[in-house]
Parts: sequence; C-alpha cells; structure tokens
Amino acid sequence: MSNYSEYQGIMRKIADIQYASAVLNWDQETYMPPKGATFRAQQLATLAGIGHELATSKELGDLLNALSADIALTEKEKRNIKQSLKNYNDNKKYSTEFVKELSKTISETFQAWQKAKAENNFELYAPFLEKLLKLKREECKLLGTFSHPYDALLNQYEPGAKTADLEILFSDVRNQLVTFVKQIAAKTQNKDHFMFLDYDKQKQWQFGLDLLKQMGYDFDAGRQDASSHPFTTNFSAQDVRVTTRINENDLNEMIWSCIHEGGHALYEQGLPPEEYGLPSGEYISLGIHESQSRLWENNVGRSLSYWKANFKMLQQTFSENLGSITFEDFYKAMNIVKPSLIRTSADELTYHFHVLIRFEIEKALIEGTIEVKDLPSYWNKKYKEYLGIDVPNDTKGVLQDIHWSHGSFGYFPTYSLGSFYAAQFFAQAKKEISGLEIEIEKGNMKPLLDWLREKVHRFGKYYSAEELCIEITGEKLNFKYFMDYATTKYKKLYNMDSN
Repeated sequence: MSNYSEYQGIMRKIADIQYASAVLNWDQETYMPPKGATFRAQQLATLAGIGHELATSKELGDLLNALSADIALTEKEKRNIKQSLKNYNDNKKYSTEFVKELSKTISETFQAWQKAKAENNFELYAPFLEKLLKLKREECKLLGTFSHPYDALLNQYEPGAKTADLEILFSDVRNQLVTFVKQIAAKTQNKDHFMFLDYDKQKQWQFGLDLLKQMGYDFDAGRQDASSHPFTTNFSAQDVRVTTRINENDLNEMIWSCIHEGGHALYEQGLPPEEYGLPSGEYISLGIHESQSRLWENNVGRSLSYWKANFKMLQQTFSENLGSITFEDFYKAMNIVKPSLIRTSADELTYHFHVLIRFEIEKALIEGTIEVKDLPSYWNKKYKEYLGIDVPNDTKGVLQDIHWSHGSFGYFPTYSLGSFYAAQFFAQAKKEISGLEIEIEKGNMKPLLDWLREKVHRFGKYYSAEELCIEITGEKLNFKYFMDYATTKYKKLYNMDSN
C-alpha cells in the first residue's frame, strides 16, 4: 500500500466517525424523543473524542509530513495533503477532553434552546449558553494569535476571512443597501395578503417535494423531513438530507425552506463520491455553500421566470386561495421588501441587516464587551436601530436562531457572503448559458445545475473561495454584482425611476 493510499484509509475512517455523529445530530433535530437528550449528548461526546484522537494521531501526523515532501503526487493530491496537514495542526491545538466537553455542552445547550424557545423563556437557555460561550472564547485562544479573536472562529467557516474585511463589506451594506431600502420604503407597497391564508400542510409538503425534484435533487440519495429550523445535512455525497418547516398560515416558509435547503443539498450531492473523506470531496467554505442555496432561492426562486414555470401548478394546488391571483401578483408578493422580525423569513434585501446585527453581537460576545445576560436587551436595541421595529418577545428575538446553541459563532457572516457570491456567479451563468432564463421559464433547471456541477461542485476544496470566484468570474468577490442585481430587479418591481 502506498503512503497516499494509507492516508486515504485513515481520512475515510475519520469521516466515518464524523458522519456517524451527523446521523445522531440529524435524529436529534428530527425524531429523537425528549428523554433521549442526556444519553445523546454522551454518545456525541464519545464519538467526538474518538474522531479527535484519530485526527490527531502521531501516525497521521508522520504520514502527512512524509507526503508533503512527495514530489510524485498529483496537484490534487498535493492540495489534499496541504489541507489535511493544516487541519491536523489545528486539531492538535485541542485536547481530547476539550473536544468532548465542547460536544457535550453543545448538545445540552441545543436542548435548552429548544425548550427556551418553545416557552419564550431566555433564562432557561442563558446558563447553558454562558458555559458554551466560555468554551468558545477559550477555543479562540487555543487556535493562536489573530488580528482579532473573532477571526479564529470565522476561519472555521470561511477560511481566510478576517473581521476587518467583514467590517468593510458590511459598511457597503450600510452605505448602499440601507439607502436603497429606504427608497423602496417610500414607494407604494405590493400586496401579499393571500400568502397568509389557510394552506393545507400535506399539500404544501407535496408541492415542496415537487420543487426539489424540479431542481434536480436526487431522492435516491436523500430525503426531506420536518424540523423547527430547516437545515441540510449529509453523510456522504449519496446520502444528503434536507428538512423544511411548514406554517399553515404562511406559504412563504415552506417555499423558501425547500428551495434554499435544496440548493445546499445539490452542492453536497454534486461533490465527487470517490473523494469521500478527503478535502477534494468536501465543500470549500460556508460562504460558497451559502452561494448555492442563495442562488437557487433568490436569483432563481424569486425570479419572474421561475414563477412563469411554477405558478400554475401552485394555483391548481391551492385554487381556493390563489384562483384569482396572477403569476405577476405572486411574483410581486414573493419580493416584498419590508423590515421583519425573523431572519429566515426576511426578504432578500433586509435579510442582510439581520446578518449584520448578528455579526456585531457575536464580535462583541467574543471580545467580552457584552455578556450573555445582556443579549435580549442588546438584540432588541439593534433591531430598533437597523430595522426600526420593536421585538415583542424573546422567541421572535434572541431565541429565533439555532446557531449559537450549536456553538456556531462565526457562521452568520457567511450568509451575506453567500448572497454576494450568488449574484456574481449567476451573472456569469447568464453570460455562459444561452437562453438560461428561457429554460427556467420552461421549468428546465438542468442547464443551470450542469453549469454549477462543472464550475463549483466537482472541485471540492481544490480551490479556496477566493480562487474559485476568480476562476469562475475573473475577479474577487465584488459587492457591486449584488447591488446591480438588487437595483435592476427592485426598481422594476416598485416602479422606481431609473435615474
């Protein structure tokens, strides 16, 4: 057996442990009974410890160091070794005890968050989150010296991202997007009352499945279930699962959950299965991952072309509510811009104000300039400042997101990065795919999916996010593409002057 084959074997064993944990996490968020929580936390902690021991073993370290000097490797193999060696050195900074404690605390915090959200009681969640935040601050120190401690957490989701760079990016959001949204607010609002009538749960469920099939989601390699917070998880490229959330009095929730999570799932299903366990079989970054969900959700799913293809089927399914509604009316309802409380239900423009708020809060938590006890009041203050709305309770406020209960500090900025990448990628796709929007009007999503498979999915981690963006579009991430997309689309929707 060659050294590289031995490396593949170890990496796939580590992946087996990680994906076994992922199955338990998926079950925890979908089907696990409440009394299973204590032992589930223990099980996940045990697997996290085993995985960490494998990922930091002397055997793997010696092998990676030997392979890093092997000039006979292909370019892809060299990149795999470089990435795996970086991960190895980062993993060595953690003790097995710390990894097990973090995993156990996350499981306990998640359970506390679920109960607190259901009962609208932040105090049930606060002590668990305090413990988790303490561990995350400790983790920043373990990972080494950065320009800002928050950089250490950002790098886990968006390698290379820096707090200082995000400050610049979000200043563009403040200086350009906020101004544009104010201009929209001065115009007559479009109607969307028909979105909040009574929509049968089972009919919604079936329509969501039809949308996923149309996108190209492979149900032989996945399934959809319900969860309180929609998510996508995978256990290999051939087992990628999505969840959705259905509200019988808000049709938006199912539609955008299905399309958004479907975009994530298509990326995972498009990764090369023969590269299982290796960097070349993994997604690049969460910003790029989010670009895939946002491209499908916003650039495709909120387009006029998309509803020319799909509105008739929706209208027939819910004829009592939509019988007198035109697809143009529905398209306008899909794209109403107005401040809202819930991030996942926000329109595609004010959505970035929600992300900005979380970015500022996370940075302050990690710096220690605010503490967990301050979160509800600080959160409410920010919503009033950026969105001009009053938060009525914690369930619709600081408890609405699952991410902090998972320990996912540094995750939120990738949502905005993903939207900005999506606009840039979709602009390029329209240049390269002849008649793309006509094909979407026909309900034919295959040309776009094939393009994404070729341009993004197949590479795994071969490129960094910045390298991939340059490879696809010829330049680094540029906020201009998002603003061009937004202004062109919404000036038409709101009958705004082009001047």
